[in-house]
Amino acid sequence: MKRFAKLFNEIDSTTSTNSKVDAMVRYFSDVNSADAAWALYFLTGQRVKRLIPSGHLRQWTMQVTGVSEWLITESYSSVGDTAELCALLIGSLRQSGVNPEIKAEELCLHEWMRDRILPLKEMEHEEQRAEVLKWWAELNEFQVFILNKLLTGAFRVGVSQTLVVRALAKVSEIKGVNLTTAEMSHRLMGTWSPTPESFDQLFEEGSNLKIESQPYPFFLASPLEKEVEEIGDPSEWQAEWKWDGIRGQLIRRGQDVYIWSRGEELITERFPEIAQAALTLPEGVVLDGEVLAYRDGKVLPFSTLQKRIGRKKLSKAVLEDAPAAFMIYDLLEYQHQDLRELPMSERRKQLEHLIEGKSQTFQISPVIEFDSWENLADKRKESRSREVEGIMLKRKSSPYQAGRRRGDWWKWKIDPYTVDAVLIYAQSGSGRRANLFTDYTFAVWKEEELVPIAKAYSGLTDEEIGKLDHWIRRHTKDKFGPVRSVDPEHVFELAFEGIAESPRHKAGIALRFPRISKWRSDKKPKDADTIETLRELLHEHTAAH
Repeated sequence: MKRFAKLFNEIDSTTSTNSKVDAMVRYFSDVNSADAAWALYFLTGQRVKRLIPSGHLRQWTMQVTGVSEWLITESYSSVGDTAELCALLIGSLRQSGVNPEIKAEELCLHEWMRDRILPLKEMEHEEQRAEVLKWWAELNEFQVFILNKLLTGAFRVGVSQTLVVRALAKVSEIKGVNLTTAEMSHRLMGTWSPTPESFDQLFEEGSNLKIESQPYPFFLASPLEKEVEEIGDPSEWQAEWKWDGIRGQLIRRGQDVYIWSRGEELITERFPEIAQAALTLPEGVVLDGEVLAYRDGKVLPFSTLQKRIGRKKLSKAVLEDAPAAFMIYDLLEYQHQDLRELPMSERRKQLEHLIEGKSQTFQISPVIEFDSWENLADKRKESRSREVEGIMLKRKSSPYQAGRRRGDWWKWKIDPYTVDAVLIYAQSGSGRRANLFTDYTFAVWKEEELVPIAKAYSGLTDEEIGKLDHWIRRHTKDKFGPVRSVDPEHVFELAFEGIAESPRHKAGIALRFPRISKWRSDKKPKDADTIETLRELLHEHTAAH
């Protein structure tokens, strides 16, 4: 556990990607496979189910430290994270000479998970309390923080999957296997268990490691942040609509079908009509595409698809109200042969041949015909009426790569909607931003009242966040737990991708993907937009569809 905590600290205390990779290489090269497996499990974003509620940790911290409940509440509103708050209070108590750290047998990470943490789920409340208090006494402040994160199922670390893959590829060199990052990324995809056998298999030579359910790493497009003419001759590019759904891979291997989301979540059971239709595909096929709400040859709004997201049981009414289809972008595997290195144009020909005559549940993303960039720009203006986010540009000669590799795939999104709104609430962030107010609620005018319309937490620079945080602390009107009501003085331009009616929101309107695009220091609160402005925008959006 102490070595894993040291690794977390090394990763969390630097912004250098090379330093993060080097720290992981050192760790994975030194520890045993059992420890490495659990570390990899957590570093790739997987978590154990919550074993201890955060409220219990706060109660136990009060009992250990003698800190009163009101002070715990006030401290939490400042820290913003229970795991960190409890660790800080226990650490400060230890620094004052009370409850010094007990020297105990040092256990490895996998021993902590196997012998201590996972067995908690079978224990009664008082037994859990006794065990956790004993562990707190054995660990220093930072190690207590890591433990608390694991116990509450909230452990996250500031490292991307791409960096983890880079580190493991370097470890493979040390082991003499010399796997590329693409090969290692593929081996990590899909269901992966934190066992020493699973970790060791990552470094085995040969290609016999692929299991039937295993997807390929997704190839991601980069935002087009320059003039489209700068990417070259139009004849070298294929244009498609950028569909607004759930990116996924459909796998037909053996006797089964698997649908994986880009977030590496198995979503087959949520879309039974797609899984059923996939049984008509030949065995040994992997398709890349988008799950869309689709009826009678028409793509439906993403809000329709949302009716199915998160539901454990799909009633007949839901399936009829929000039917789904799979819009196919690419063919990655055919007859068990990996086709990713073929030019996209060749993969497209094979895809069209494969899908010809198949179920209407499968649609191939249509190619947009154009003879100049100016002509394509005109067609891009049709995006909103087509329920799409813009245009995808793919180099015809490009292979299907892993991750976000700039140059071959671009997403040319439509300009977002914007609205000027007033900041009315603020809440502290999490992790490294737990001591800063970074989550904001914005409102527009409804007659003489400010009505909240959206929450946003991205778009400001670090300098702007620091400046706004300082202002929030001096202009707090009221506190509601971790949330602060502030003087309605600052106006921000919010950008968003869509707008829809919503009875769940006080304003009756919901914005899709809102974020801060500009701090409008040149405007006064009275200059902010009104609910009528948003309703007009909603009407235009609805009419366009």
